[in-house]
Amino acid sequence: MDTPIRLPCLIPEMYIEPEESSGWFLQTSPEMCMKRLLAAGYPRIFQICRCFRKGERGSRHLPEFTMLEWYRSGIDYNALMAECREMLCFLAARLDCPGRSAQNLILRDDWEFLTVREAFRRHAPLSLEQALADDCFDETLVSYIEPHLGKERPAFLHDYPAELGSLARLKEQDRSVAERFELYIDGLELANGFSELTDAREQQQRFTKEMALMHARGRRSGPMPVRFLDDLAELDAAAGIALGVDRLVMLLCGARTIDEVVSFPPETL
Repeated sequence: MDTPIRLPCLIPEMYIEPEESSGWFLQTSPEMCMKRLLAAGYPRIFQICRCFRKGERGSRHLPEFTMLEWYRSGIDYNALMAECREMLCFLAARLDCPGRSAQNLILRDDWEFLTVREAFRRHAPLSLEQALADDCFDETLVSYIEPHLGKERPAFLHDYPAELGSLARLKEQDRSVAERFELYIDGLELANGFSELTDAREQQQRFTKEMALMHARGRRSGPMPVRFLDDLAELDAAAGIALGVDRLVMLLCGARTIDEVVSFPPETL
């Protein structure tokens, strides 16, 4: 699929800040338009495109980067994890790249599946509940947990707290947990996916809460994505994933920084 990059409104996300463009926004992800197409009856879709996020710059981050996203009707996040693994193994088995260690990791047959709660028990100096209460979940994840993930084998970190899966379906047996996962290989977060929330009313409530948090911290949220919510009401069970292409190239080439795998890092322009 090929969807617009410049949009009048985006999905409100507290921890992702978009770039503005003449009063509109550059997409932080093609997710909103892709889901509208999914709801329109296209059951298996993908897109490789440019995305933009303000203030994201580091050895593994670029403010403009390449994303692969794909969505499928009729599956959940478990099937999506299996599909993601199958795709990466297909690539690793056929490419001859310098990043031998990453290729060897990908081709292992014992990938790890680790819940967020268990990851906090193993590696964090505080509990998951305390990290959420102190609003330091991301800092704790990055500092104490991520360095351990995917070092010996690829790891799917899954079952996130409900408040950290604003577009994800909640587990039927435990409504405090979202059916969301992230994939880590050699300590690098590569992909984020989830079973899609298809209840438009609940999604609007989540958006309203997210926008209130943004306004409380001085962030502009933009208007409510009403057309997205209207189309979401037509969406059946589905799952979707976003995978960082630049980071995947980093892994397969054995690069230490993202600058090594793009032609023009921002500082060279």
